[in-house]
Amino acid sequence: MTTQNNNLTLKILIGVLGALLLILGIFTYKFYNEEKQNKAILQQEKDLIESELGELITKYDNAIALNEVMDDHLLKAKERIVVLLDSVKDNDANLALISRYRREVGKLKKERERLFKLADSLTVANTQLTTDLDSTSVALNQRIILSDSLQTQNSKLAEIVERGSALTAANIKAEGVRVRNSGKITTSSKASRSEKVRVCFTLSPNKLTEKGDKNLFVQVVNPENVLIGDKISVNFEGAALTYSGTNKVFYENEALDVCILVDAAQGELVKGNYIVNLFSGPRMISNTQFELR
Repeated sequence: MTTQNNNLTLKILIGVLGALLLILGIFTYKFYNEEKQNKAILQQEKDLIESELGELITKYDNAIALNEVMDDHLLKAKERIVVLLDSVKDNDANLALISRYRREVGKLKKERERLFKLADSLTVANTQLTTDLDSTSVALNQRIILSDSLQTQNSKLAEIVERGSALTAANIKAEGVRVRNSGKITTSSKASRSEKVRVCFTLSPNKLTEKGDKNLFVQVVNPENVLIGDKISVNFEGAALTYSGTNKVFYENEALDVCILVDAAQGELVKGNYIVNLFSGPRMISNTQFELR
């Protein structure tokens, strides 16, 4: 009788264990399918984010091709999108990363709207200025009748010509460099490996600017708010400018690529963000920032 009871108990236990194993198998299969579906959804969202970032880059490329006034701002915004796209491609899809990337895409879209509106308004203003300059050139070729009213008009026209003939610069870029014994210059993004700062830019073509020698000055301010380089002051009609480096070039109204090397004393090149200001005489014509790690 005892043996029969034990057999019955054993059968019951085997049945319970079988049922538990069946339930566990069902839950495991269901969990596997849900996990597979979640991964597919996250991958779809990742692909969508990559597509949106690609479209943003295309829109920036088109805007840069059509707008010369804000090329530098648009290029920097595009570079941030390219970096984010590379990050999306390099990382596996998960909920936390997808949420962060989605927030970043939203911010980039808002920034694009703001920059494009600003670019459009600047393009209109630049077109109007070009029209004003054309009419000014014609007016200045005419004989000037000395009168109080015409003198006032001539003063206004002279101000427009002065603004239109001012030297401008584009595509400014600054970076840490190291000069080898052979004279070869290599770039470096690390403060510990950099000896100098190289600032390169393009003087924009301008038929109204007077040909001849142009004195260009650059200021480089390190993350500790210290001006590095030559630290030489020059006076312009009572205004003093202290610069890090200078270069004298001959300008012929055509686009001209220029670079200025700024020497750095020991301890001046530290980690952080640097501010770079470019001057033509006393007038600042461009600026940028860069980072040394």
